[in-house]
Amino acid sequence: MELTQLLYFCAVAKNLHITNTAKELHIAQPALTQSIKRLEKELGVPLLASNGRNIKLTEYGKFVYKKINPFIETINNINDEISELSKTENNTIRINLSAASYLITQAIIDYKKQNEHIHFRIYQDDDLIDYDVIISTKPYYHNAPNELNNTYVCTEKLYLAVPGSSKYSNKNSINLVDVKDENFITLGTATSLGLICDNYCGLAGFKPNIIFQSDNPTSVKNCIAANMGIGFWPQFTWGPLNSPDVTLLPIKTPVCQRDIIITYNSNKTDNSHVLDFYNFLIEYFENKRFEQ
Repeated sequence: MELTQLLYFCAVAKNLHITNTAKELHIAQPALTQSIKRLEKELGVPLLASNGRNIKLTEYGKFVYKKINPFIETINNINDEISELSKTENNTIRINLSAASYLITQAIIDYKKQNEHIHFRIYQDDDLIDYDVIISTKPYYHNAPNELNNTYVCTEKLYLAVPGSSKYSNKNSINLVDVKDENFITLGTATSLGLICDNYCGLAGFKPNIIFQSDNPTSVKNCIAANMGIGFWPQFTWGPLNSPDVTLLPIKTPVCQRDIIITYNSNKTDNSHVLDFYNFLIEYFENKRFEQ
């Protein structure tokens, strides 16, 4: 059986009129009739029977129509479904987010106010390559040459978060070596932020005593607030402090910071939405840098 034969048969079975069906399909009536006869010959049974001036389905025809019509309808709907999928895909921006999550969330909220038709999907996967926009970090990237589709947008300070009841909470700033004997609370080392604790404490000349690790930033924040220990607080990734139980201290030495990079990927048929949002983010971060 050929797909064209099945398409023609279903059209005839639906209309029960050869002439009208031929016009609908934009083919000659004899060609349509011959196609149906070839299908009947292949199946070895009659599918259509005369009904006065019209035609009707035989019991075999009703059976074949019932079996193949859902399949034919699926085929007929493919163009519309592909068109809708393409529209949805081009209106959806996928973001791989490993830094500045607080600011990115605020930026998306502002962007959606003027672009309600745009949808967002947020991922946090360092191995993800099928993205539209990625927000990542690199040390001292702003001193490096520009790379294609990469834009340095700001430098994120890393504060030391201490419980509000600790002996450090009344200080204006601190040297990291001063807290070498304290208990640290951090994110897991599988995250870029989780590696910061070891790296910067190492620069200060000591290995941190990590008593709690979690992949959940909220858990880390809550444990610091509960006076279990101290930890690093990224300026734009975690946003402003909203707890009276935690104090953020600027770190004098070593300089604890990281550069935030925004990258876009030209991987869509229509890349205009991605590029527009990418440019919006660049301007958004520029404004935030100006506010600091």
